[in-house]
Amino acid sequence: KTDNMKLAIATLLAGSAAAFAPAQQGKATTALNVNELEIGITAPLGVYDPLGWLETEPESFERRRAVERKHGRVAMAAVVGVIVHNNHIVFDGYLSPSAGLKFSDVPTGMAGIAAVPSAGLAQIFLFLALLELAWLPASQYDGDYGVGYFGTNIEDPEEKARKLNVELNNGRAAMMGIFGNMVAEQLTGQTMYEQYAAGHISPFGDGQGVF
Repeated sequence: KTDNMKLAIATLLAGSAAAFAPAQQGKATTALNVNELEIGITAPLGVYDPLGWLETEPESFERRRAVERKHGRVAMAAVVGVIVHNNHIVFDGYLSPSAGLKFSDVPTGMAGIAAVPSAGLAQIFLFLALLELAWLPASQYDGDYGVGYFGTNIEDPEEKARKLNVELNNGRAAMMGIFGNMVAEQLTGQTMYEQYAAGHISPFGDGQGVF
């Protein structure tokens, strides 16, 4: 379990490493036409800045917000993936024909990462690198990559600000959710599906009941 935990964390870190890498300031862009400081403000906290970074390091806010937004997007995709896979919704056919490994053979939970062949993990890393360096560059701080909102461009600044707020807050919830799922799996020894099937909603019990 410990090895699986380390592998999962290493995979997540590797996938988001470019977001933490120093970016070239000359390439950074901000074209959202909304006040980024007003995005993500949630009552009753308001502007949550306990370390006072807005006062001491205002020039770093834009990049930190970009990192938060991108990690939230990754976490939302991860949560959806965990839910789908834990409900045993998988592709047909083989994940690795040479190894005789079918998609349906990959176990749910973090143990599934260890089941993916090394060549498959390498392809995932290369694909993420392509996203970070070419299609969705981390240096583009506004996070607007020209794909629009389900293919449409939102012109109204108020509507755009509202949807950006929804995205940011859902991303924050997803980051807590995917991390909580990983921790609960290690504490209980049960995947999400196994916990729900057993009616086990507390990570501090024996896995045989609700608590």
